[in-house]
This record gives sequence, structure tokens and C-alpha cells, in this order.
Amino acid sequence: MGAVDRTRRPLSGAAQEALDRVRRMADHEPRPGSRWTGPRRASGGGTVGLGGGDRAPGEVSYTAAGADPRDPRPLDGMFSRLVQKRGWTTSLDVAALTTRWDELVGPAVAAHCTVERFEPPTLVVRTTSTTWATQLKILREGLLDKLERELGRRVVEDLEIRGPEQRTFTKGRRSVKGRGPRDTWG
Repeated sequence: MGAVDRTRRPLSGAAQEALDRVRRMADHEPRPGSRWTGPRRASGGGTVGLGGGDRAPGEVSYTAAGADPRDPRPLDGMFSRLVQKRGWTTSLDVAALTTRWDELVGPAVAAHCTVERFEPPTLVVRTTSTTWATQLKILREGLLDKLERELGRRVVEDLEIRGPEQRTFTKGRRSVKGRGPRDTWG
């Protein structure tokens, strides 16, 4: 009696499925229009030509070097079409602007102003003081041009610049009638 090979263990379910898939690929039939014209093995041991039709639905099919709609494509074009199709362009513009704000306006300006909200085409910016609000109002056109140049297109049409949050003096024990204090609020 011959020696029994005890090193081979039975295949797991996933391994068995992979082995079956490879065996089916060896017996595949080329797709119509493919350039490969060689014979394939039939399940009965003979060969089958390109007549086709005996391949089971869902069975793996491979083609030769010709163009195929299933060929891999560059991701850049695919993502661009997906963004256009789904209408995500505006959302991506908002994300690009808000995440790159420090880089786009520079560290000195970014230290004194933040993006409060962006509802295209208007960008609302909140400053730390009225002095910085005035400075940004002077630089408005230059900022809009720089944002357009850096982002590649005119995403922001209008820049609304607001000073710091104003304190309210109309409620409480120490409320003041009239206009109230005027130093740095407003």
C-alpha cells in the first residue's frame, strides 16, 4: 500500500470557490468581438469553437487585447463625471475654500478672520476687531482675485465682512438706553 500524504488539509470554503473560479476561467469562451480565436475545452473533454451560447449566465468571461467597456479607466475622469452627475461641485468648492482658508489668505489675515459660512456665491467672514474688518473691506477685490486664481475658477462672487460679535446692552440690570458704547463693537 502506498504512503498517505497527511500534509494536505481539506480546502476551506473560500479556497474551494477560488479554485472553482480558476477552473471555470480555463474553460471560458471568448466574448463576441474579442480577438482570441483559439479553442476552449468543453466539459466533456472536446473543444468548442466561437459559436458561443453554452456559457452559463454570470460565468466569468475574459477578452483579449482589444478595447472593452470593462477595461480599467483613470480615476480622475471617473470622479469628475461622478461629481458633475451628482451635483457635488458646489459642496466640494465650499470644502476646498474652508479647509484651505489659512493657505489662501495668508497666516496674518487668517489669524484675525475666519470663515463664518459660505453660501455660494457669498462668503461671510468674521473678524476679531473692527480694524481688521475695515482692512479686509479695503482688500476685498484683491482677496476675490486671489481666491479665484488659487481655486481655479470664480467660486466666491461676493465677500461679506463682519466685525466681532456685538455685545448686547439692551437686557439686564445694567442696560443702557440709546446707542450704547461705541469703542470696538460695531
